[in-house]
Amino acid sequence: MDLLETMQNRRSVRSYTGEKIAKENLDKILQAGLLSASGRSRKPWEFVVVQEKETLEKLSHCRVGAAKMLENAGCAILVFANPEKTDVWVEDCSIAMSNMHLMADSLGLGSCWIQGRLRESENGESTEVYCRKLLNVPEEYVLEAILSVGILKEHPKAHTLEELEKEKVHYETY
Repeated sequence: MDLLETMQNRRSVRSYTGEKIAKENLDKILQAGLLSASGRSRKPWEFVVVQEKETLEKLSHCRVGAAKMLENAGCAILVFANPEKTDVWVEDCSIAMSNMHLMADSLGLGSCWIQGRLRESENGESTEVYCRKLLNVPEEYVLEAILSVGILKEHPKAHTLEELEKEKVHYETY
């Protein structure tokens, strides 16, 4: 499968079997994140991998109405950043998230981006504070997002090139 086919196939998957992710697959997903491009090669990210079922269940409460899939995920990868390293940490962490999302799909796994920055947990705290407390993340780090990863129950239908919104592409001028 080439990269464009992987991108067509990549879908947000929220329904998992609860099985663990094989170590070699998790390693590849993390390698994809660590290989990501970043402004001036600052690499401001820190990844926190959660595989324990009890912690995943607690983590499923980190977002109002948007993180329940973590209960049955094989793991979660939280992407934190040190904003002192660069002013483009949001973009850098988003690239890492995207690369891990694509790698998960290329391995036949399901994944879903759970936005963490500027979101609220079920207990009223920010998602960032909730996750930082739960996982003992130092104060100077900020949360960008969480990638849920799991053995999918069913893969949603791939996107087609025919459904692309080609009118959003402008050449030379808008």
